[in-house]
Amino acid sequence: MNARALRVGERAVLVELAGGPETEAFHAELLRRRAAGTLPAVREIVPAARTVLLDGVADPDRLAAEITGWDVGPLPARVGRAVEIPVRYDGPDLGEVAALWGVSVEAAVRIHTAAEFRVAFCGFAPGFGYLTGLDGRYGVPRRATPRTAVPAGSVALAGPYTGVYPRSSPGGWQLIGTTDAVLWDRAREPAALLTPGTRVRFTATGVTTEGGR
Repeated sequence: MNARALRVGERAVLVELAGGPETEAFHAELLRRRAAGTLPAVREIVPAARTVLLDGVADPDRLAAEITGWDVGPLPARVGRAVEIPVRYDGPDLGEVAALWGVSVEAAVRIHTAAEFRVAFCGFAPGFGYLTGLDGRYGVPRRATPRTAVPAGSVALAGPYTGVYPRSSPGGWQLIGTTDAVLWDRAREPAALLTPGTRVRFTATGVTTEGGR
């Protein structure tokens, strides 16, 4: 495995990987080993874009040395729990996204709903997951001027990621739709609907082409 493991503080190990796919595969391997009881005790596993932090490790030096010798293959298909999110494809940037992809609005919706996404990591706001799964050719730039307020439930794209805003907040992602799914609920366990490793499918409940033009 092409990775570098660094001790962080007294009880943590930071693993740096080559890229997003390698990080997701490594995170999945950690979860598999923990479920099988073969991973040394770790309190928290926190993935990011190209790193994974393991916190609450009893012997960080030993674990760091072991990790670099692991044989971790590509991310297995259909690993992790699955969540389906219904979406009204009515976002104000839907037409612009379709134009960037060189397809019609209806075709853009089909592309987005045909993909199986996976939560690579979480951040930005409680409940916000960075979802990978679209082919690389469908990456889109952030907006040149961010919006001061993006409505809760907005489904959005930026770079290689899809995300759903759990609450109203400023944001510069391209808005393609809205959902009534509750992304963050403190009364729920876990509070976040989308956690790292979760598989996600978006289903279309409607398409409004006028708003995206």
